Amino acid sequence: MTLAEAWRAARPPAAGVHLDSAACARQGFAALEAAAQHARHEAEVGGYVAAVAAAPVLDAGRGAVQALTGMADAEVFFTTGSNHALDMLLADWSGDRVIACLTGEYGPNLAIMGRHGFETRDLPIDAFGRLDLDAVGAALSNDPPALVHLTMLGSHSGVVQPARELAGACRSLGLPLIVDAAQAFAHLDCTGIGADAIYSSSRKWSAGPRGVGVLATRHGLLSEATRLRIAHAETSVASHVGFSVAIGEHIAAGPANIQARLRDVGAQTRRALADVAGWHVREHIDEPSAITTLTPPDGVDAAAVRANLIVDHGILTTFIGVERAPNELTRPALRVSPHVDVTADDLETLTTALATVTRV
Repeated sequence: MTLAEAWRAARPPAAGVHLDSAACARQGFAALEAAAQHARHEAEVGGYVAAVAAAPVLDAGRGAVQALTGMADAEVFFTTGSNHALDMLLADWSGDRVIACLTGEYGPNLAIMGRHGFETRDLPIDAFGRLDLDAVGAALSNDPPALVHLTMLGSHSGVVQPARELAGACRSLGLPLIVDAAQAFAHLDCTGIGADAIYSSSRKWSAGPRGVGVLATRHGLLSEATRLRIAHAETSVASHVGFSVAIGEHIAAGPANIQARLRDVGAQTRRALADVAGWHVREHIDEPSAITTLTPPDGVDAAAVRANLIVDHGILTTFIGVERAPNELTRPALRVSPHVDVTADDLETLTTALATVTRV
């Protein structure tokens, strides 16, 4: 059985064509059943007793996060999602409130930075929006920020950022680096980056439940007060169990195998979409991610296209408004993000529907 076949067999059948893993991938039977079993156990013995019983599964989940980030000694905390993790990190920060990030930083991240009083500075980028490694060292050393934040793979773009190289530059200058891996975790190789903190969500490429995320930090980064607050916060243990099972399945399938397949999926998707009249594929065909963004023809409303694809064709994609990257995007787009189980027929269905919907 191929990886794609195994992935498909481990999940309920999709109701249509699911090309939206960057928003919310499809959970598998094992994760769904594990979360349901824990919820039933809570009803039988009480939530706190059930949480104690679930400790080995949760510890395995934390261990899996350490393995997938290459942070063997990291403290790993479950969160409610990526925004929650960044909010905790910045609220806890006691130094100067100046943070360097990409021009195409995720809009909600910028809002969190602003809410905590951070001044943002742009990291240098090239014409594709990728970090300019030739210029970043000088930019950081000439006027050092207090923190550096890198979104490794954007919500609005399939361009992969050179996280390891930035981490090396930050390390040489003694600057803490936070990596947003919401789109990178269980999608790209996140091991050995060398960041001080990496955070992600459950619901995207790792195909866990919604409302769960994870934060891995080096020891000593978070204050004791924040660590205690996390430890005593109200949580959905059932969701944590589901997430832990999902990332365990990811490791069992082979992260390198999944990464390779997703690179192929990205290239296959861009080749298929390159011939749809009027639509422009933003990424290079060989960009090593499975996220493809499409700029619509002039006069075509991407939000209306997304809705039409769902209602009339049973195809799930994402509308990308400019608010996702307000300092970089000038036009809305459509995002296509299939997982390892996508078929050539799925992509042909999409290209035919796009041509039908836009009639260019």
